[in-house]
Amino acid sequence: MRNEFVDKLMELRSELEPFATAMIVRRKTPSSGKPGDKAIITSKGEIHGWIGGGCTRGIILKEALLAIKERKPRFVTISPVKRESSFPNTKIYSMSCQSGGEVEAYIEPVLPKPHIVIFGNSHIGMALAKLASAMDYRVEVVQSKVDKVVYPTADKLSAVADFEISDKHKNSYTIVCTQGEGDLESLHKAINMDCQYLAFVSSRKKAQAIFTDLRDRGVTFDQLQTIKTPAGLDLGAKLPEEVAVSILAEIIKQFRLESKTDSNGTAQTLEVPNDEYYMNPVCNIPIQKSTAKYILEHAGQKVYFCCDGCKVSFEKEPSKYITA
Repeated sequence: MRNEFVDKLMELRSELEPFATAMIVRRKTPSSGKPGDKAIITSKGEIHGWIGGGCTRGIILKEALLAIKERKPRFVTISPVKRESSFPNTKIYSMSCQSGGEVEAYIEPVLPKPHIVIFGNSHIGMALAKLASAMDYRVEVVQSKVDKVVYPTADKLSAVADFEISDKHKNSYTIVCTQGEGDLESLHKAINMDCQYLAFVSSRKKAQAIFTDLRDRGVTFDQLQTIKTPAGLDLGAKLPEEVAVSILAEIIKQFRLESKTDSNGTAQTLEVPNDEYYMNPVCNIPIQKSTAKYILEHAGQKVYFCCDGCKVSFEKEPSKYITA
């Protein structure tokens, strides 16, 4: 079991996928999860490992997805007894099922380091690649013609003509610093990556001219709004290395920025990106459809419940939980 856990962890890290680890640290019988039981929860809502079933499984899935979204670890207590916690980053759930038991788990998000994509052969690009590599970031370079000598520390190099956009680029931080060599073509490729951060190293006057050409190619105004130019934080940078530092500073600021939360410290919205799960309308905890013990028909649709307590509450007043 331990080897499978480590293998999956290493696989996800190599694929640059965010995920969370969850471990049971305390339990009271008759809960099925035991101290030391652990699982990996992917951002797609997949669970690899064992951390208990029923309510426990759904709650830990929900909190793991929130941990990834909010970039913060947390302790989770699941108990039939209502209680409050004075500790930060602790979530308390009152278990409504009648089976009893109590579980505490620790959940920690594991986020890939920034994936930096650099377009161009400029001195700023070279300085940026060198600094990003020193920070152990993954560096991918797209050039007009592949030249390994210019970017010796890059993890991947490709020519603009051969560059292929993939889902991995959605989490990347892209900087177009072509400085007059294929600006339009590179920026057009970069804007279609739909990445986390896109900056164009140029003056405002030059950027406006390029933006006009991009509009002629069908790029929307909303897409142009996502381009940061001038690139980087305003540090008064002059030298290529200084400009590179300002760009990395802006990337770090965005990367470390926490998601907005409500007054209770819970993310405002949560969707489980996995069709195998259904959000229980009573407790707002995801339940695996295939293992749901209680299923009712309501308004021509199936409603799934994680426990008997939620089912009973729903039957008493279904309109309270599901509206037309």
